[in-house]
Amino acid sequence: MENKTKLIQRLKRIEGQIRGLQKMIESGRSCEEIITQFASINGALKGAGLIIVKFYIKDCLNKKESSHEEIEKYIEKVLKTYISAV
Repeated sequence: MENKTKLIQRLKRIEGQIRGLQKMIESGRSCEEIITQFASINGALKGAGLIIVKFYIKDCLNKKESSHEEIEKYIEKVLKTYISAV
């Protein structure tokens, strides 16, 4: 549960960064500032994405009663889904 709370806090920070980026664009801030903020958000999202994948793979595996082979196939499927979306 603590991990979920930390993840939600991280996502809320990212949400704030996105709102800040919108305001920067609306107010006509410099291209360099906007791109820097965007890069920061992108990095934060990638980090959060890895945490989400790790957390939910662990969570799902704890709930499954499967063979080692089925678990490996499941992990591979989840990772392929994540990688194709990034």
